[in-house]
Amino acid sequence: MAETATTVRSTRLTTSEALLRRKRGWFFGLSGDRVAKVVFQGNAAISILVLALITFTIFRDAVGFVPMNRHNLEIYRLAGLEFTDHLRREVEDYSSFNRYLGAVRSDRLTQLQRAGLPIATAQAQLADFDAYANRVADAIAAHETVLGTLTETATSLKERQKVAQDTEHARADLENALPTATPEHAAELRRQIEKMVPEKINFRTEVQAMKDQLPELKTANVALATAISELAAHPPRLGDAALDARLTRFTELLRLFPAQLDAATKRMEAWDQLKPVSFAESLTAFAFGREWITASFWQDWYGILPLLFGSLLISTIALFIAIPLGLAAAIYVNQVARPVEQKFIKPTIEFVSAIPSVVLGFFGIAVLGESLRKLSQLPAFDWVPGFPFSERLNATTAACLLALMAVPTIFSLAEDAINNVPRSFKEASLALGSTRLQTIVHIIIPSALSGIMAAILLGLGRVIGETMVVLLCAGNRIQIPDFTAGLGTAFQPVHTMTGIIAQEMGEVVRGSLHYRALFMVGVVLFLISLLINWLAQKIVRRYRIAA
Repeated sequence: MAETATTVRSTRLTTSEALLRRKRGWFFGLSGDRVAKVVFQGNAAISILVLALITFTIFRDAVGFVPMNRHNLEIYRLAGLEFTDHLRREVEDYSSFNRYLGAVRSDRLTQLQRAGLPIATAQAQLADFDAYANRVADAIAAHETVLGTLTETATSLKERQKVAQDTEHARADLENALPTATPEHAAELRRQIEKMVPEKINFRTEVQAMKDQLPELKTANVALATAISELAAHPPRLGDAALDARLTRFTELLRLFPAQLDAATKRMEAWDQLKPVSFAESLTAFAFGREWITASFWQDWYGILPLLFGSLLISTIALFIAIPLGLAAAIYVNQVARPVEQKFIKPTIEFVSAIPSVVLGFFGIAVLGESLRKLSQLPAFDWVPGFPFSERLNATTAACLLALMAVPTIFSLAEDAINNVPRSFKEASLALGSTRLQTIVHIIIPSALSGIMAAILLGLGRVIGETMVVLLCAGNRIQIPDFTAGLGTAFQPVHTMTGIIAQEMGEVVRGSLHYRALFMVGVVLFLISLLINWLAQKIVRRYRIAA
């Protein structure tokens, strides 16, 4: 028996031998080839399953956003908030006149102080200007009164509607508990249900009281037009050509305002409270919305444009820095560097990708942001557009760190692409008398262009999907960058799609409109990543060369 057992043990194959031989019965009747196939197919299937689960999850929670936002917009319209906002925008626009005059006054006061006048004397010389500014500010007082009345009514309506909705939900919960309750408990539940009577709000009647303010508003428009005509005809003079020119421009803008206000009044007259809100309107309010406002007493808005522009601005700056660095390093290491240099440079660059992003974020807050801000304040750099800037956390600070994170990705993939260029191409070019630089520029880079483009696109994917660095260093101002500032736009604080998800997801109520809006942002990110990868694959196939 011992001899038989020894014979059996000696015929059993090791795992490596079984996988290499076509022998059946090694593992539950399967050959080594079959086992290997099942293992690798299983891993591929798991990857596909995980991707399918991620896709299903984000789309499942995002798809409910459109009907919920539609209900949100319906309440905004029914309660008269939309009606009130027509006037609110005009009053807010008018307040910019006060800021304009305030800036002119501040500049004139600085001039007088530089001329050696004491502050009291300088203030006294601006007395007429201050009286004029007060008249400008007081001219809109009647509209502010009407706006206050409309705001109070609309806010009250919205709050009553919210209470009524909460009451309905609580009543529904109690009714759902009735079938499983004991008789005594059911009786108690019925008593509570009878006490819960949600208010039936007649929005049309309630909002009519707001529309009755229109005659008063028209009267105020006439009075404001008269006041503006007088103010524009007699602006103060400050004795400085540049400041007087600014005041002339001010009067030109002031004269245009009554027509703007009349147009808003006509929109209020034509406003239809019962106009239905379509699904398309709900979706476009997200896709083209310019405001991301949450937990507001007035109205929540979920427009993705500020976040999208912030992400694109940071990604553009980061790629502008990372592409030259990554490609130059790849070309140098592959074509120029000595073996000793290659052994040092390549692992060093690849090590950068191992640094945790939160550590880079700390570096950005503590060192890079403050250093850039101080650098911008040096007189020698006054000629740089956007310099000096006061916000140490801005798009450029975050982009510099993202570029550092993208360089290893671009470097590794581009270096592999250059390495895959057939050696015969390089040898043929050198044999024809080309220099090393000519060979690199005209032969190596064009031949590796598909891989280089794929490296850049994957670097873009790395940058646009990064969260921690942008959350710590981008400034987190939810506002579309002011592109009229030219290159100074790069130094403005912004917020990104990844940053808003990381910042707000932990605080929202599961299933709420805000929660689903964040998933909609995730869907947009998912589609952008999908597009980037598709383009990378497309470019690789389109420009692939044969050896």
